[in-house]
Amino acid sequence: MRDFQPPHDPHTNPPVGPLVDPTPRPLPARVPHKGRSVDLEPLHIRHAPDLWQAAQADLAPESWAYMGYGPFTDEAAMRSFVGNFATAHDPTVWAVRPHRSGTVDGWLSLMEISPANAHIEIGNIWFSPRMQRSRASTEAMYLLMRHAMDDLGYRRLTWKCNALNAPSRSAAARLGFAYEGTLRAVLTIKGRRRDTAWFSILEDEWPARRDAIEAWLDDANWDSNGRPKASLAR
Repeated sequence: MRDFQPPHDPHTNPPVGPLVDPTPRPLPARVPHKGRSVDLEPLHIRHAPDLWQAAQADLAPESWAYMGYGPFTDEAAMRSFVGNFATAHDPTVWAVRPHRSGTVDGWLSLMEISPANAHIEIGNIWFSPRMQRSRASTEAMYLLMRHAMDDLGYRRLTWKCNALNAPSRSAAARLGFAYEGTLRAVLTIKGRRRDTAWFSILEDEWPARRDAIEAWLDDANWDSNGRPKASLAR
């Protein structure tokens, strides 16, 4: 692989990066987002009972293997975690309510928020089994991606995961994130070494990815059995 050549201002010597809009971007607000198949609600302790029930269908060890928390021993432990998680400012967390189930079946967040650098990350994604690989799960991620890039005007949206987490890496690629590299032994999670794979979408790449995801989510792309007619993969 050839070394990455950063963009630069051709009128400078030595070369420096192009000028960008230095205006700090707004912080994400705790507001709901509504989609065709799913709603996002600012996480609240009232969501804990639904989330505990969702977790009971997700007892496979791989579900929590790459998370920095979980699995939870009982409903009280889940409630305590949700109560603290819901009050954090970074990450800012939303509960995910698919229309099909009507219950809260997961969460996700905007995090590593850097308004001055127009950089933000989508992460802390946990979906119950009935949500995984569904229209609702894709739309939930898309709603926050669109909020970050279109509503708030961030220049760089990132996704990072344990480098061993094959499903997360596949999801990043499917949504159009570009792989940037892997930081080796950068974290210790649950007593284990974590190498972290990084992915990103930049502002000039976003319109094409937004259009592709919207086309995939459009009702015209879904047959009478609830299956997509076309793939989202690039």
